[in-house]
Amino acid sequence: MDPAACVAIADALGDVRETTVVEIGPGRGAITEILAKRARRLVLIELDRELAPRLRAEFADRPSVVVVETDVLKVDLAALREGEEKLAVVGNLPYYITSDILLRLFHFHEAIARAVVMVQREVADRVAAMPGTRDYGLLSATAQLYARVERVLTLPPEAFSPPPEVHSTVLRMTMRPRFAELGVGAVFIAFLKAGFAQKRKTLGKNLRAAGFDAGRVAAAMEAAGIPAMARAEEIELERMARLWRGLGAKD
Repeated sequence: MDPAACVAIADALGDVRETTVVEIGPGRGAITEILAKRARRLVLIELDRELAPRLRAEFADRPSVVVVETDVLKVDLAALREGEEKLAVVGNLPYYITSDILLRLFHFHEAIARAVVMVQREVADRVAAMPGTRDYGLLSATAQLYARVERVLTLPPEAFSPPPEVHSTVLRMTMRPRFAELGVGAVFIAFLKAGFAQKRKTLGKNLRAAGFDAGRVAAAMEAAGIPAMARAEEIELERMARLWRGLGAKD
């Protein structure tokens, strides 16, 4: 990876001198060396059976660097903390499990202060999309329910060796759950899934298909200020939360 990009990604984490940093998939350590010099403690999660031992050998003289050879989707991120500290997470996420990893980070949001992740540009567009745009969907709504999402930089294929076929975007997600602000609970996630179930269908149709009474849906949508023919991707979280409460949904 381009050295300047590595520094920019590490910089996006902020001051980590008193922080445990978790790097997902360090690979050959393009960013790892920078992080090892900055972080109080660095935990490397690497699944590859060849790369993990190589990383252990490379950082054998640094007790502050710990290599965990496992699948990040199986890791209890909260258990990587020391005391009640908040983690900083960084990683170049594999495309085929990007959404799964993001959801894993949101699951452990109470243990994480911020995450700086590199993803395919198209995925970043979905995560950061605003309501009413083509890319806004369930992943956008979920990410923005848990965190403040910012684009840090976008890298062209030639920034990597070998170059991939796609552009990559680095996102910074500062964990800032909005459940209390919106007056919703964890079950609201399932409600969002129901609303976004079929992109071509209206929000009302999706909710009726999920088992909500047609009359109650119509009345609650009207009370929430949502047009009868609106689709979920047109509605911001505030109105979705009003609709959820109007339907009498509870945790």
